[in-house]
Amino acid sequence: MPGVSARGLSHEERRQLAVHLTRVVAQYRSILDAYIIEFFTDNLWGTLPCSWQEALDGLSPPQLAALLLGMPGSGEEVRYRSVWPLTLLALKSTACALAFTRTPGFQTPSEFLENPSQSSRLTAPFRKHVRPKKQHEIRRLGELVKKLSDLTGCTQVVDVGSGQGHLSRFMSLGLGLMVKSIEGDQRLVERAQRLDQELLQALEKEEKRNPQVAQPCPRRSPHHVVRWVDTTALCEELLLPLEKPHQGGARLLLTGLHACGDLSVALLRHFCYCPEVVALASVGCCYMKLSDPGGYPLSQWVAGLPGCELPYRLREGACHALEEYAERLQKAGPSLRTHCYRAALETVIRHARPELRRPGVQGIPRVHELKIEEYVQRGLQRVGLDPQLPLNLATLQAHQAQEHRVVAFFSLALLLAPLVETLILLDRLLYLQEQGFHAELLPIFSPELSPRNLVLVATKVPLGQAFSVLETEDS
Repeated sequence: MPGVSARGLSHEERRQLAVHLTRVVAQYRSILDAYIIEFFTDNLWGTLPCSWQEALDGLSPPQLAALLLGMPGSGEEVRYRSVWPLTLLALKSTACALAFTRTPGFQTPSEFLENPSQSSRLTAPFRKHVRPKKQHEIRRLGELVKKLSDLTGCTQVVDVGSGQGHLSRFMSLGLGLMVKSIEGDQRLVERAQRLDQELLQALEKEEKRNPQVAQPCPRRSPHHVVRWVDTTALCEELLLPLEKPHQGGARLLLTGLHACGDLSVALLRHFCYCPEVVALASVGCCYMKLSDPGGYPLSQWVAGLPGCELPYRLREGACHALEEYAERLQKAGPSLRTHCYRAALETVIRHARPELRRPGVQGIPRVHELKIEEYVQRGLQRVGLDPQLPLNLATLQAHQAQEHRVVAFFSLALLLAPLVETLILLDRLLYLQEQGFHAELLPIFSPELSPRNLVLVATKVPLGQAFSVLETEDS
């Protein structure tokens, strides 16, 4: 999808973008705030304007991908079968125009053309135990951090919420950075340390087989620390240098790969309030876990705008993978019926126990192979109800006949969801600028591989034209 680049906007233009976003989100809040599993219980289709219903009703999944989401399949011609109402066309155009672009500025062949499981841009030792999505992420973010570290003269990188340490390992053993890795889960840290040793042994074997790849200086593993970072206070451990700098004080670069919820906000606050921290490269996720208040809004500007509030459902919707769902629409596979089946199950649950609303239903395998009544019976059992409850088969089949409407409504909500993510990230940009710092937002990952692909980069000294270096792809 097209969109707006944060880099091309002045501070005042960013503020005006926030004004437009809050207005649009407020106007279409009923769509964003809806739960698709309540499609039948709350008559969600009936909440849409009649002209929208007429335009969307009966569209096939590939047509929804092409006409509504603007993501046609390969070789597919975009052709409207009827005249759409101007209000729906305006919404589509607005959603595309106001959301931050998620298309990276670099254009290179896919690193997974030869093998879908192995990045051609990483050597074999760094791919081991790492899934393709993570391979792409650690390489792209690691290379950006290395460039940012060089530009800002950092002496140490701190990877916060490091998990099993894949990013830390690549930055330290692959890129030669001094890295402190902070993770609160003892088990993940122990696993990370085992993987460190395994990688070191693999690299040593590789150097013996091919002395030309040997590094001139000894390799340094990341330094792992077991510590939960308090999102409401500064963490002293995070700021401690691993070794005393040769001259001057420590200069730290904070990074976090999909730092969850308030953890991303904690990174921003450490950057703002700690003089040792001179640079930040943060990729956030799990916006629904942000504290309210506390995690959003952060900037005075957004906090003062009418309609800036983002309830849980809106923040949760912003975490959906638009590109992945568009691909499912293009293929028109049977997996699309899952939302319809779950919405039908919700009607049966409400009839049996009206006070039980939106209970969690553990994954039911191979949904697309089940009849709707079979799915409902299994779902009833999973929520603690009698699976042998009498079912109105005619009503269930009538619900199933509206599957295309369920898919259309969900697609409409997904069209709007990037506006919420844009508002959250724009609020963070404005917050940093209000503190007097330079901040930019870049699409760093391929959105098809990693939906949360926008990295927030901040420095305490403007980088000027040098900032463009961060957007390029290494050869």
